Amino acid sequence: MSELTQVLRHVLPVEDPNALVGHTTGDDAAVYRLSDDRALVVTADFFTPIVDDPYDFGRIAAANALSDVYAMGGRPLFALNLVSFPRALLSDGILDEILRGGSEVTRSAGIPTLGGHTIDDAEPKYGLVAIGEVHPDHMVTNARARPGDTLVLTKPLGSGVIATAIKKGAAPEAVIADAIEVMSTLNAGAAEVMVAAGVVAGTDVTGFGLLGHLRSMLRASGVAANVSSGAVPIMNGARALLEAGHVPAGTKRNGTDVANDVDFSDSVDPSMRVLLADAQTSGGLLMCVSPGALDGVLIEMTVRGIPAAIIGQVVEGSPGRIRVD
Repeated sequence: MSELTQVLRHVLPVEDPNALVGHTTGDDAAVYRLSDDRALVVTADFFTPIVDDPYDFGRIAAANALSDVYAMGGRPLFALNLVSFPRALLSDGILDEILRGGSEVTRSAGIPTLGGHTIDDAEPKYGLVAIGEVHPDHMVTNARARPGDTLVLTKPLGSGVIATAIKKGAAPEAVIADAIEVMSTLNAGAAEVMVAAGVVAGTDVTGFGLLGHLRSMLRASGVAANVSSGAVPIMNGARALLEAGHVPAGTKRNGTDVANDVDFSDSVDPSMRVLLADAQTSGGLLMCVSPGALDGVLIEMTVRGIPAAIIGQVVEGSPGRIRVD
């Protein structure tokens, strides 16, 4: 994240008053106001395959891209495909399956895919430009967390570790199946609960890991947080694979990047410290829920079958500081 911050400092500041959210707060998507009650939410995300099956890769990549719209409290409107693929393999049917998986997810989100862009590339990559809509007064951002808010996470961690093990042929089939199910699940339902409850601060947990995304939110909001590591849900099989040595390079970078801003209790074991920084794909929403809304959020998540977990609390303190017990 620190490397990306150094790059982004060269991007010119935005002076347009209708640009409600840009790159400065590290939010999940850009938000541009069209009128007093309408704003566009725009994001783009694509990456190389993290599972072997092309259809499942397409589903995961599409769910991951749409997650940024949901994290802002937005409603997706349509999507565009982003494809890099070797021309020599076009006749093999692999890209067909990737696009079929992506289209199935966008269809389940209730939106059309209206074209896109494709380039010839030796290494396959796939994702979406996702376009959504949000009321300017009801958007969820990184910069509005408040002391007393409860941190609620809607998906377990560990997809980075599992994806690394998959590449080495070391992940059990049951573990792979569970991880694919988690990563291909849209955050639509969780976002609906979040918006209905009046949550104004949140993000989704992706490449910078739980600690990295939480730190960004805390810094933008000028607050700190306490996290209970024992309450953080972990994907089936992830801990065992991590202890067998399957740690992504991105996860290691994340751990190094947040090291100076995180205070770990001695009771937090080394594996959990790594998992809290694990680089996720299509992770859950991390939302800051006010005390008055918490019970209602948890009840509605349960009704919808969303495995939401209370993992900590926003507190006063040095901006971006995290205590993990």
